[in-house]
Amino acid sequence: MKKELMQYVGNMQQLAYIRQFKYSAGRAGGMTAFDVQNGDIRFSVLGDKCLDIADFTYKGMNISFLSKPGIQGRNAYDTHGDEALRSIMGGMLFTAGLENICAPCSLAGKDYPMHGRIRTTPAEHLSSDASWSGEQYVLSVSGEMREAELFGENMVLRRRISTCYGENSILLEDEIENQSFTEMPMMLLYHFNIGYPMLDESVRIYLPVKRTTPRDAISKEHVGTWNSMESPRDEEPEYVYTHELYADDDQNTMVMLVNENKAIGVCWEFNKRYLPYFHQWKSRASGDYVIGFEPANSSIYGRAYHQENGDFRMLKAFEKERIQIKVAIVEGGKEIEEQLLKIDQLKDVRIIGF
Repeated sequence: MKKELMQYVGNMQQLAYIRQFKYSAGRAGGMTAFDVQNGDIRFSVLGDKCLDIADFTYKGMNISFLSKPGIQGRNAYDTHGDEALRSIMGGMLFTAGLENICAPCSLAGKDYPMHGRIRTTPAEHLSSDASWSGEQYVLSVSGEMREAELFGENMVLRRRISTCYGENSILLEDEIENQSFTEMPMMLLYHFNIGYPMLDESVRIYLPVKRTTPRDAISKEHVGTWNSMESPRDEEPEYVYTHELYADDDQNTMVMLVNENKAIGVCWEFNKRYLPYFHQWKSRASGDYVIGFEPANSSIYGRAYHQENGDFRMLKAFEKERIQIKVAIVEGGKEIEEQLLKIDQLKDVRIIGF
């Protein structure tokens, strides 16, 4: 592939590239990021916010969700309880953890902000690379985030996001290490968010689901439509569900969201051994129109709940955990049907084809 392709292009940046840049205006001003272009997919990685993914497009069409506050850097109010709602920008991915996910709480005089502190932690040892590895042209961004406190935790998240030319997918590889000298709880949730125009009334969700649990009364009222999306509705509250998923013998599983009118799907593949929970966030509220997919190692009830029940994921001193999530775009009935068959093989109930 390499020689054949380079007969047509002397510089691969004609087809695929990574370009580091800085935002220059508004609340994002001064923030370092990377623009990644790979054929039909394009996305930006935020160097100053946990190497999370902001916008994501496919063939120029927006896939991701951007909340009303918009793209922004670290703010003084990020860790002030519910004030986090003013800085949660959505994006294709933001990472929640490592001391807390979901609701804020205060325990033994210590505050744990909404979705934790790691999502606004700037990366160190930032690097990017675009080069040939054999016959594959690989683009990658990597860095390290540290969540630490004097006399407290010392957790390090090393992240690499990569994509190969000719493939409409990205691979997220995380290594979390407890660099303190005592065992520590580690809470982690990957908040993937899909927005308009990828998200509209023709969207259907396909999961290898065993059991669905609504978070609250309003979610329970709408549990029958968790796998579809309705039109926007003014002042409609959010719905949140936890889905127990089937997996193969190695605990690998996958989920998919499909826009049936556009015949485009987004697939996620991950391992339940490390991410046993799968949450779904659904908001059809006008102006806050979004579906979120959330593989996690903890429940949606946050740190206070897990501390009371004593069922944290614990990392021993200097223990490491490695997690991978693949996100892929598929287009056309044939490609979507192939992914549906893979999901079907994980569960007992036959999925109706695309």
